[in-house]
Amino acid sequence: MYPRKFEYIAPPTVEEAVAALAANPGAKVMAGGMSLLPLMKMRLFSPPMIVDIGRIGGLDRIEDRGDHLAIGALVRHAQTAESPLVREHAAALATAAGMTGDAQVRNWGTTCGSLAHADIAADQPAAALAVGATLVVQGPNGRRDIAVADCFVDTLTTSIQPDEVVVELKVPKAGGASAYDKLGRRGGHSDYAVAGAAAWVQRSNGTIEAARVALTGVAAKPQLVTAVADAIAGTDGSAAAIEEAASHAVDGVTVLEDLYGSEDYKAHLATVYVARSLAAAIGG
Repeated sequence: MYPRKFEYIAPPTVEEAVAALAANPGAKVMAGGMSLLPLMKMRLFSPPMIVDIGRIGGLDRIEDRGDHLAIGALVRHAQTAESPLVREHAAALATAAGMTGDAQVRNWGTTCGSLAHADIAADQPAAALAVGATLVVQGPNGRRDIAVADCFVDTLTTSIQPDEVVVELKVPKAGGASAYDKLGRRGGHSDYAVAGAAAWVQRSNGTIEAARVALTGVAAKPQLVTAVADAIAGTDGSAAAIEEAASHAVDGVTVLEDLYGSEDYKAHLATVYVARSLAAAIGG
């Protein structure tokens, strides 16, 4: 199918993109377009204007800023997956980016776009939650930070305002180790997650001091599972400790049945992949 008619602009600056969004209610930002355009072609979504930020300079870089990494709004999934900086400081995010879609999607879609789209089964939102990342957005009143943990509101819904443009993703260089794993809809690592989990752990003298664990594909939005983090913290990270912590994988989570699995199946997968991501992060 073809999308309904829409206006298209490609402003050269973030400020002009913000102004266009503010002046045109219902307008939507496009970076890579890998999520937006399919929805428009199926006419599930028909914005009156597309504001393409793909020509804005300086947004396609991954930078080391001392205490954090900055992943620009136009950084492609492939760049995130292959970046030595991301692999070192946020392995879960690099892994998730490498598991996002096929080669075409990874070479055109963007990491920040994946978070802004907030698909319930996307890979990188869960990883960004686990590593404690923050989105930087710019609107008519300037820039503000949104902790990724506060970003996801519901299915395809975020706390980013209609007149705001995502500028970058900040990933703290907090130490520790992280990992991501999933079951894809076609049985492997390509395609959306039937269920997936990301974990970050920090160890000291053989004890897990702190942890964050997040799910994707299981509920109406990517979300942290604090019960798992609480259960693994203070333990030695042994197989028994991981098994006990993973048993809390869906505590406080409203598991959704869909075409790819029942509630019980999704809950089982959540437990399996929480255990796998924890084990990989602890081993890392």
